[in-house]
Amino acid sequence: MTPSPPASAPGRRDRKKRQTRAALVEAALRLVAERGLDHVTVEEISAAADVSARTFFNYFACKDDALVGDHDADADRILARLTAVPPEVPVLAALRAAVAEVIEEVQAERELWCLRMDVVTRNPALLPRLVAGNVEVENAVAGVIAARVGVAPDHPYPALVAAVTGAALRAATTRWATAGDNRNLADLVDEAFAALAAGLPAPR
Repeated sequence: MTPSPPASAPGRRDRKKRQTRAALVEAALRLVAERGLDHVTVEEISAAADVSARTFFNYFACKDDALVGDHDADADRILARLTAVPPEVPVLAALRAAVAEVIEEVQAERELWCLRMDVVTRNPALLPRLVAGNVEVENAVAGVIAARVGVAPDHPYPALVAAVTGAALRAATTRWATAGDNRNLADLVDEAFAALAAGLPAPR
């Protein structure tokens, strides 16, 4: 497996911003899990995270954004790492390397990610925003793949690769969140990508 390019250590200000964002996300998820989506306000989320509502809106446009995850930040990191993987690395291997850091973070925050999946399942109104975020990420990834393999942006190949690898990631994450054997998410993602590389053979 090709390792993902090393990331520079965040400064103190960036660490503080990440901590505040994480506190808001956790507060939003826990409150909505307890009360339901329609019974939690931005003010209550902010108070639970010990910040002002004004601070909340420095990070999120609305309550739903705090619940479904930061697609823009994840996309920026994935695109930067995908661009940095040497061009001779096959596309699937390059994509696996590009998502390595995000996968590690999800693994480290298993309880919170399982809570997010439960909140979204029990509050279907969040699904359109979640799907829209996934589509935006896949479109951006397809653009980088097109440049990487030297085809036009409207060629079907980049969009297909982005879509099937996105589906593989979601399938692996769902399996990880619901499995009782506590397997590592990275291992499940590796299995999913290996199955794609092999042409999705039927299980024996």
